[in-house]
Amino acid sequence: MTKTAESINQSVIETRHYLHQHPEISDHEFKTTQYITERLEALGYRIITPEGLNTGVIAEIGQGHPVVALRSDIDALPIQETTGLPFASENDGVMHACGHDFHMASLLGAAELLADEKKSLNGTIRLIFQPAEETHVGAQEVVDAGGTKGIDAIFGFHNKPDLKAGEIGLLPGGLMAAVDQFTVTFTGVGTHAAMPQFGKDPIIALTSTVNALQTIVSRDEDPQKTAVVSVTHIDGGNTWNVLPEKAWFEGTVRTFNHEARDVAKKQFIEIVNGQAASFGVKANIDWIEGPDVVNNDAKLTKIVEDETQKHLTLVRPQPSNAGEDFAYFSQRIPSVFAFVGSNGNSDWHHSDLKLDDNGLAPAVNWYYYVAKRLLSEL
Repeated sequence: MTKTAESINQSVIETRHYLHQHPEISDHEFKTTQYITERLEALGYRIITPEGLNTGVIAEIGQGHPVVALRSDIDALPIQETTGLPFASENDGVMHACGHDFHMASLLGAAELLADEKKSLNGTIRLIFQPAEETHVGAQEVVDAGGTKGIDAIFGFHNKPDLKAGEIGLLPGGLMAAVDQFTVTFTGVGTHAAMPQFGKDPIIALTSTVNALQTIVSRDEDPQKTAVVSVTHIDGGNTWNVLPEKAWFEGTVRTFNHEARDVAKKQFIEIVNGQAASFGVKANIDWIEGPDVVNNDAKLTKIVEDETQKHLTLVRPQPSNAGEDFAYFSQRIPSVFAFVGSNGNSDWHHSDLKLDDNGLAPAVNWYYYVAKRLLSEL
């Protein structure tokens, strides 16, 4: 009997629950890697994980071109789970709070369906179970290790708690934002709080700067272009009656095109240095450039949309200001990234996030049907 997403659904659910119980943080997904490797070997996949990749799995089935890659991330977050689920995390302080267990189970399910048809595959299916998405380095690790060589197209998805099970969100162009991270340290001269004239106060420089940075979005960026500047962590001083020598803050910038990204960085640097100069303190900016925009190839997206509509419910989602290091693939390879409905009770990175297992079969089908369609089209 030919296998279907529905006929293997209970097994996929059990896989997801097992993976949810055993989460591992970025670049430490050793047991997860072993589990996935053993599952794929049992299905007849060739394990081709490069030696330079310490965690994660890359495997193939079929022969020749086109080579179509299906990607899932595998890491969890350093979050204490509060769901109360019977399959809640057994690893203290670690949780699949972004649903990567949902992704892995879906791809393993699709891998089983594709393996059942390996003799009739018109090309090669490559599965990429990628480490360290949460730290935004895993996709680059895969690329640097040679894991994307020879790929003609790559696609993947992220579960979306605000979409219903069975809904697939697709857009051509930008789907998820470019991510930049910053840390700014102001160094002044510490002094007694009652005698501020003998010091240079880094705290007043910091607070003034945090307020001024909000003008980047309101006055420097094109109102038609999306940008977000968020300061998320501030620290300075140790007691109530001393002005400290140092104070610092950190946060993130999110944008959807290169022009907005460049404007945000340029204005950020000017504002920080200008505020530092006006208060007589020194500023040090540590700017970490993260993943670019997850950009869907227009031609491939049309093909994927057409195939999706035949089997599932296609919706037009709002682009997300969250980041995804799938962007490192989409910068180099024709690609499509989707949102797959998981009907969650809250959102990504929440300690109480519960996803709907009814979304797994549609996710398996999406991987399976899109893979078959791209093999036939490319």
